[in-house]
Amino acid sequence: SAIGINPAGSAVFINSQFTLSGTNYNRNNDATYFNRLSNQEMNSLELNQLGGVFVFNNTGGNSDWKRVSLAFNYDMAQNFDNEYFASGNANQGLDSYFLGIANGIPFGNLLLQDGEFIEEAYLDIGSSFGFATQQAFLGYFGGLIDPVDANDDNNTQYVSNAQYNSVNQEYFQSTSGYNSKFTVNLAGQYQENLYLGASLNFHTVLYEKFTLFDESGYDAASAIQFATFDNLLRTEGSGFSFNLGAIAKMNENVRLGASYQSPTWYRLTDDTSQRINSDLADADIGFIDFNIVNLFEAYKIKTPSKYTGSLAIIFGKDGLLSFDYSYQDFSEAELRPTSDAAFASENSFISTALQGVSSFRLGGEYRIDRVSLRGGYRYEQSPYADDRIIGELNGYSAGLGYNFGASRLDLAVSRSERDSQENLFEVGFNTPANVNAVNTNVTLGYTLNF
Repeated sequence: SAIGINPAGSAVFINSQFTLSGTNYNRNNDATYFNRLSNQEMNSLELNQLGGVFVFNNTGGNSDWKRVSLAFNYDMAQNFDNEYFASGNANQGLDSYFLGIANGIPFGNLLLQDGEFIEEAYLDIGSSFGFATQQAFLGYFGGLIDPVDANDDNNTQYVSNAQYNSVNQEYFQSTSGYNSKFTVNLAGQYQENLYLGASLNFHTVLYEKFTLFDESGYDAASAIQFATFDNLLRTEGSGFSFNLGAIAKMNENVRLGASYQSPTWYRLTDDTSQRINSDLADADIGFIDFNIVNLFEAYKIKTPSKYTGSLAIIFGKDGLLSFDYSYQDFSEAELRPTSDAAFASENSFISTALQGVSSFRLGGEYRIDRVSLRGGYRYEQSPYADDRIIGELNGYSAGLGYNFGASRLDLAVSRSERDSQENLFEVGFNTPANVNAVNTNVTLGYTLNF
């Protein structure tokens, strides 16, 4: 973790080490949707870190470089395993989503061609006309909406087949996957008081989001009495970034550090699958399922760079206090190619809706013979200008370590909490679910000294 914050940290190591860590991730989410509270909790166990640092001390000669270190590390930078469930009696129905997308789209673009299967039409429409027309196709053949004039291929207005003042809704979202990082690090101690380092980071991304949506409780006179709409998104790809850092030993007690994390350049691909059903759905609607996959062209994302300043106060062999401050401007994130009209719209949203984020970490360690007692606090601003979308993060940690001499065993518990607003669908649903997320990680690490 020290090398991840500042790549010069590996030069501070006195001897070579190998470390292995496993973490239990606990996710506890309370979702409030139309004044109804639902809870969802899950656990996942992962081997989230594996790495080593090799230290080469300069025991002879007149070189100003007293020590050089080479480090390799695998780290699960982010674990996407998470779930939340929301339910409530809502005044916004699934028909609102499809009406909001379909209005303005010519009805003729939604019709099957002679001899065409419904699943073929679904894929062809998405490829030829885009996402919005494909969703309108699902709304029509799923029975939720109809054109105002079914005899006019140029019709662009649609009406709902559902009648209700309010409907019962259940929404379940499950995400899985990871963003991992493999780091190659080189650092050195220059003279007595300066440590310099650099790292190359190779990222791997695998992300899946699965959502289930059920709706019922329509008026008795409604032609529709139930509707379901499920979605599956899969994203995978790779990325690259680098880090530069320095640590200065001001005196026997004070250390100052600074580091730069470059933007991360990702190349990603998406694929999506959907399924829908209702009382009025087409008889063949079941052929559109998760085996019918929309494939999209690869695209690129550049995340913003990050700057960190650090201060540590050392109390001899008894312990230390450390403070890190970081700044990252999320409004500088960018989808590429920027010439793509859809990406241009998203980049405009990013530049106005997101903001610079300040975060800090405060930690300490106290040693009693072979035992180390540790504690920390973490704070992070919301990346959104409107912090109701994603709120501020507050986290606490505590740890215990025991040094056997040739090896060390460390146990850490960290807890963070953050509020967010989750829109069930991007169109037609004006009331989001308010989610209070509490993440508790328990990490056990084993270190072998050489």
